[in-house]
Amino acid sequence: MNIYNRPIQSIHQIVETRKPVSGKEIRSTGDDFSSILNQKLREARDVKMSKHAMLRLEARNINLDANQVERLKNAVDKAQAKGVRDTLVVMDNVAFVVNVNARTVITAVNQSELKENVFTNIDGAVFA
Repeated sequence: MNIYNRPIQSIHQIVETRKPVSGKEIRSTGDDFSSILNQKLREARDVKMSKHAMLRLEARNINLDANQVERLKNAVDKAQAKGVRDTLVVMDNVAFVVNVNARTVITAVNQSELKENVFTNIDGAVFA
């Protein structure tokens, strides 16, 4: 009798037993779900770069190390917590315009180009 043909008493009946593959049953360890969930949560916090931002970073010779990427993520988290939709993040003499909902950097400007620049269509700023 298949587990799907009897009343379900617990979610574990479905999670722990899966259909046979090549005559063998596969049992879930429970760690699978936890590791997948943690990975998805990390990915949800990631900040993506738009094609335009990637071109600007390359053209302006702006390289971000792991610490700076983490600080950028934290700045976006702060802006998101305040309900900001589009933010200016200023960090280490570089300014980033970020769409907070999409968690996507729209453009990046280095210090030498910051002077006499006007940033429009933003509703918040974070200094990281």
